[in-house]
Amino acid sequence: MDIDFPLVLVVLTLVSGLIWLADILFLRKRRLAEAPADTADDLPKEPYLVDLSRSFFPVLAVVLILRSFLVEPFQIPSGSMLPTLEVGDFILVNKYAYGLRLPVAGTKVFSIGEPERGDVMVFRYPEDGKTNYIKRVVGLPGDTVSYRNKELHINGEKVESEFVVRLPPVEVRREKLGEAEHDVFLTMGRPGAAGEGEWQIPEGEYFMMGDNRDNSNDSRYWGTVPDELIVGKAFAIWMHWKSLTSLPSFKRVGGIE
Repeated sequence: MDIDFPLVLVVLTLVSGLIWLADILFLRKRRLAEAPADTADDLPKEPYLVDLSRSFFPVLAVVLILRSFLVEPFQIPSGSMLPTLEVGDFILVNKYAYGLRLPVAGTKVFSIGEPERGDVMVFRYPEDGKTNYIKRVVGLPGDTVSYRNKELHINGEKVESEFVVRLPPVEVRREKLGEAEHDVFLTMGRPGAAGEGEWQIPEGEYFMMGDNRDNSNDSRYWGTVPDELIVGKAFAIWMHWKSLTSLPSFKRVGGIE
């Protein structure tokens, strides 16, 4: 069973805060009132739960604010964004790039900006609304996107790409989407029919694709991403740690194209 960490964090913060507040407003006065007169200089000891809440609430509150409204870390679990992101990359996601959202609910309370074509974006998987996915924004609201014979077209115009190198079984090409230039993997000898088609992007939704075009479970298969499922914009790699049996590496630290 997957643990909903944001929900757990909100609940822990709320409970610890309420316990601490209740102690300040009511419980502490009662302890002092019930204490013997000769212990005035030796205050009654706080209950364990109150002491724990007083210690943890500020820490939990800061973590909640940081990861809900500013920056949240994620780990890359699959190779769908190769060569841009590798399995084991630890990335940072800007939570306010597209507006401030309530934790857990994801409701936008203040709009700052909108996703741009070429952004690398984290969002919740539309089919369950919980699992975090990361792909590249290809289609914006109102766009028509088509993908055939490993060629991408947006609104009838072919997205230009330049050959970089062939590393069997993949061919690396340099692609430009909007202002973003990035490399994509195309698997040689593998037809793209399963991921081919044409899609009209509804208002308020986005068409997402992985940079590892022939090995990505993306909008070509399950549809577009509504605005309310957006988590934030990925902007940096801060560590690479593929598994517990390997050592962390900082060679890939840097921005995300």
